[in-house]
Amino acid sequence: MEKLYKRTFLTILLSTLLLVSAKAQVLEDVANNIRSANVPGLTKYFDKIVAITMNNNQATYSGAQAEMVLKDFYSKNTVKDFVIMQSGVSGSNSKYVIGKLTTTAGTYQLYIVLKMKDEKYMLHEMRFEK
Repeated sequence: MEKLYKRTFLTILLSTLLLVSAKAQVLEDVANNIRSANVPGLTKYFDKIVAITMNNNQATYSGAQAEMVLKDFYSKNTVKDFVIMQSGVSGSNSKYVIGKLTTTAGTYQLYIVLKMKDEKYMLHEMRFEK
């Protein structure tokens, strides 16, 4: 009986560790896609509606529209570097990243919010501030 408890405990522990690792990987994957201006890589994390703010102009877009907005941004702003300054958990089912995006057209503070939806994190908001 004791072996059964140990196996059950180990199974639960390993499952939890794998789940936490997979969720942390989402932030790194999003950061890498931003760093390499890989818009198709970002779109796999888009929620149905994505809020994008650029220079105090906020709008909400469908996934396809958000993809076009980001492609346009990257066509005018070639990425030199993206550095994560801070990341963490906001509320019970949201994660955020604050980073410094350096481009040929200037430096932006980039704020990203991902929300848990159907057991996976979806990109909910991106804010570019010069």
